[in-house]
Amino acid sequence: MPENPAKARRDELVAMYHEVHECRKCPLGSVRANAVFGMGNADADLMFVGEAPGAEEDRQGKPFVGRAGKLLDELLAEIGMERRRDAWICNILKCRPPGNRDPQPEEIEACKPYLMRQVQLIEPRVICTLGNFATKLLTGSSTGITRVRGRPQEREVAGLPVTLYPLFHPAAALRTPAVLEQLRQDFVGIPELVRRERHEADEPDLAMAGTPGPPDPSQLDLFAG
Repeated sequence: MPENPAKARRDELVAMYHEVHECRKCPLGSVRANAVFGMGNADADLMFVGEAPGAEEDRQGKPFVGRAGKLLDELLAEIGMERRRDAWICNILKCRPPGNRDPQPEEIEACKPYLMRQVQLIEPRVICTLGNFATKLLTGSSTGITRVRGRPQEREVAGLPVTLYPLFHPAAALRTPAVLEQLRQDFVGIPELVRRERHEADEPDLAMAGTPGPPDPSQLDLFAG
């Protein structure tokens, strides 16, 4: 897939944002308050993929803005990162399942093309899958999160080579102190993964490349307003 210029990628993400807000491909589109498309740096090398919006996300139309989102921000801060600058954050489902129940297979199938297109447009080098549903979908394996957490996997997602890094979901960490400690330990590995993947991707062009500049401000908080 040819690399998209930043403006073209941004324009397509905005168009897809409006498409998602009009989506009725599954019954969730008729019971949600707001679709939750995603937010962050649309030019990030790092992406987080969760399960589905919760009550606060449904109310605000933004991902990870409840207690689990606060924990996610704290963990990012501990490794010198922040969502606005360093990551794109989204979910498999763009609409909240009633009562925060598990996503159903037909709902995942209906929403999957949106996630795949987000991956293609943002072109992350590292995707952190949060919890069982995101991990099983993107690895294509039925192996549960407990067995694969913290272990990077080289995969192809939406036609792009990426490193998947399965992690416990922050919501699970809020319920269980031992899970929180494991999640915190696994987060420590994220910066090095991103640096490694960035270096390997850029290595053929090092002779011609200059020093990377700061992120384009126009790419930050694309849907945070």
